[in-house]
Amino acid sequence: MRAAFRAHSENAPDPAELIEFVPQDYFARAEMSDLFPRPAPLELDLGCGEGGFLVAMAAKHPDHNFLGVERLLGRVRKVCRMVVHHQLENARLLRLETAHTLRYVLPKESVSVAHVLFPDPWPKRHHQRHRLIQDGFMEALHGILVPGGELRIKTDDEPYFMWMEKVLARAKGYERLDWPEDPEYPQTNFERRFVAQGLPIYRARLRKV
Repeated sequence: MRAAFRAHSENAPDPAELIEFVPQDYFARAEMSDLFPRPAPLELDLGCGEGGFLVAMAAKHPDHNFLGVERLLGRVRKVCRMVVHHQLENARLLRLETAHTLRYVLPKESVSVAHVLFPDPWPKRHHQRHRLIQDGFMEALHGILVPGGELRIKTDDEPYFMWMEKVLARAKGYERLDWPEDPEYPQTNFERRFVAQGLPIYRARLRKV
């Protein structure tokens, strides 16, 4: 399946818009060559937000490919411009819900690391069904991770983390790994703000087995 690319005009394509990956079929799994022409380990930034982490990781690890998944158009356009500004050839954006991306779009056993950083905690009880980390998420992610692929999660929200811990504990096909502080792991804008306020950061790291 070949990727479709958004063009600014017939004669003058906007380089930033070319960074966005637009599937021709949103219910058929893409080929790896559709996502990136160069074969390399693929990492996901699920809910990439303002894109600081995605851009920093792509610049730090030019031997890996990075796909940011974000549903908000304004954020996607902003991050695409950042990728062009930093002349990164190993970063792209997909404007889509994370759950649909995992279940229908990404190739099976294609992802080496999935990063979930400070997802919306949806604190109200009747909104908890909207939380990203759910049983179905863990099952769908397992299918697209390569053997030995990892999930890395950070949050500042303790109640949400306690919820996550229960989901992660019953997820099949994963093992828990230690994740000590790593100064080489870029901080998101949210994390820098929380750390400056002295707030604790909760983290989890799992590997597909």
